[in-house]
Formats: sequence, structure tokens, C-alpha cells
Amino acid sequence: MSLFTHIHEAMPTAPLKICALPGCEDKAYIINEYLKEYQKEFLEQFPDRRSLYHSGDFLVTCTCDRFGTGEGKGTIKESIRGKDLYLISDITNTSVTYRLRNFTNHMSPDDHYQNLKRIISAANGKAHRINVIMPFMYESRQHKRSYRESLDNALMLQELHNMGVTNIITFDAHDPRTQNAIPLAGFDNFYASYQFLQAILLNYPNLELSSDKLIILSPDEGAMFRAKYMANILGVDLGMFYKRRDFSQVVGGKNPIVAHEYLGTSLEGKTAIIIDDMIASGDSLIKTSKEVMERGAKRAIACTTFGLFTNGFDEFDKAYAEGSIDKVITTNLIYQNPALLKKPWYASANMNKYLSAIIYTLNHDVSLENIVVNTRKINQMLSELGRKQQDLL
Repeated sequence: MSLFTHIHEAMPTAPLKICALPGCEDKAYIINEYLKEYQKEFLEQFPDRRSLYHSGDFLVTCTCDRFGTGEGKGTIKESIRGKDLYLISDITNTSVTYRLRNFTNHMSPDDHYQNLKRIISAANGKAHRINVIMPFMYESRQHKRSYRESLDNALMLQELHNMGVTNIITFDAHDPRTQNAIPLAGFDNFYASYQFLQAILLNYPNLELSSDKLIILSPDEGAMFRAKYMANILGVDLGMFYKRRDFSQVVGGKNPIVAHEYLGTSLEGKTAIIIDDMIASGDSLIKTSKEVMERGAKRAIACTTFGLFTNGFDEFDKAYAEGSIDKVITTNLIYQNPALLKKPWYASANMNKYLSAIIYTLNHDVSLENIVVNTRKINQMLSELGRKQQDLL
């Protein structure tokens, strides 16, 4: 089904503009090119709508300057009055730096979030609508209270809503229920299931998608709903690892894992695809993949939406060399270290076109059903794969 099937019945909410926060400029440029292609194709099909769309590109330049004290200010370089403004922020991008009293500091998530608020403030209430695209949601792991703890994620959502943000767009939220903090605001949470499968089949074109050759695994109980969808759509078995933790101590802000207990069918001779939302240090994922291989699996492939790699790549290099993990696939929604892209064990799931389609659809204020529900696209991909494999027999 074409992206324009429902859009042709609607008009743009307002002229579309994209503003990239520091660290997102390259992504915004690619999205801008996709949007120009969409608009060109749309106007070729519906030339009578030409007067409703502006020409040129969709980018708005903004800056977040820093003073010597470390204080900053946000500036939007052109008028955004009456525009449907989309702010793109990657709070994980530590490659962005600033000077503070002759020291070079790498931007933290707190710094990126503060910049986002500065640009919202610079918009000064003049935009028709402000939409925030935050692929990795700020403080998403601090979403619930188990003790006397802060609720940073809920406070962030409420703060953005109170500042006039209409829609918050994110991907694979650590816990989607966090949107309950802003029940009357727009909150859209998307997943990369289709893009993951696309990347897997690109790297393993002869992969056998049958229950005796393939299994989908969740590394813990929290990721079960992600893994369950993939297992159901592929028609294969689902397994889970249970993390047994030592709750008597806290190391690095969390209870250390004592053991990984497996619940599921035999892994003998199967390709195991491990589905999760993020790789932080990667210790848990590597331990899981080792457990998988020790149980006789043919190979272990990890698919996680966000690859933070907070402890670097050495442990993954070691695991790959030992044969514990065959491939790690993450999306390009957040910053990717150039060294990561050269690793033989790494593959990227490209989300730029998908994100562009989301923006274009939201700008027309029509249903996102065709964007959110990937089942039809996945089934179509699997049918094409089946025909290709049949032709080779």
C-alpha cells in the first residue's frame, strides 16, 4: 500500500520544518532528502495540490552556543511562525563536545536534553505545532519507582508537554507505559521489526525460517513482548532467559546477575535471534549468547534497537573471535561510532526512510496505521524470500 493512499485525502497540518539539534545534522539532511522525494512524488500524482506545499527543503538551522562558563543559549536562524516543527534530538551522542573553562566536555544526555528545551524556548510559542523526535527516550530506564527514587522519565514527558510540545515520537521505549505520565498528549512509540528482519535476510540470504532451524529468544522477561511478535510473524518457537540477580548488593547502579536460566525448547543446531531494546555495556547480551552457543545453537544473532556500547567493543571482538556471537544488528537511530561500522560482527538496520515516512504522515495528520503495523510488509518480504529460495531448488 502506497504511503500516499490516505495522505491524498488530507492537507498538511502546516508547512513542515525540521530542526536538528547538535549531533543530528547528518540524519536531518538524509530525512530532508527523503521528504523532498515524497513531496515530488506526491505532487506528480496530485498536481492540483501544488499550491498547498512550499518548495525547497524542509531544514531549519538552529544553534546551541556555549559561553566560557558552560552556560548556553539556543537560537533558531529563521522564522518558524505557523510551521509544523519537528525537533530531532539524540541524547546518546557523546561525540558532540563543548568547552568549559578550557576543558573539553563530551555532551551527556542531560546536556542534550537542556539543548532541546532551549530550542523549544527559542520557538517562543510561534510554531503552529512542536513535535519532538527523541529515538532513545531521555531517562527511559528511570521510568518506575521501586524505592525512594526519582521519576526522571515521567518528569521529562510532563515538562515537554507543559512547554507546548504536541507530539513526542520515540522508538522501542524501555517501558511504553511511561506515556501514562501525559495521558492527554501525543505519544508515538515505533518498533524496528521490519528493518531488523530486512538486515538479517540481507546478511543471511539463505537463512531457513522454520521452527526446526530458527528460534527467537528474549534475554529477559522484560523483552518478551518484542521477541513474541517476531516469533509469531515468522511462525517459529520462542524462548526466554531469566536473569537471576543478587539483590543483596548494587554494582554500577544495578543488582549483579548471578546466572542466566533458560526457558524454552532445544537450541541444538538452530539459529538463535536474540531480541532486545538496547545494548548498554553488552555484558548481559554476551553472557546470553554464550549460554545459547553452549546449548548447541548453530549461531547467535543479536537484534537490539539501540547500540550504546558504553564499555567499548573489546568484549564483542573477543566474543566474535570465540564464536560466541555471530552478528550484532542495531538501528542507526542514534549515533554510531565510525569504528563500530567497520566491525565484522556488526550490521546496521537503516531507519532513515521509515522515520521520514512517519514525519510526512504526521504532517498530514492522518492515521499512522500503515506505518505502525509492519505485519503486511513482513509477510510480503517473507513471500518474496520463499519464492527466491524455491527457484534455487
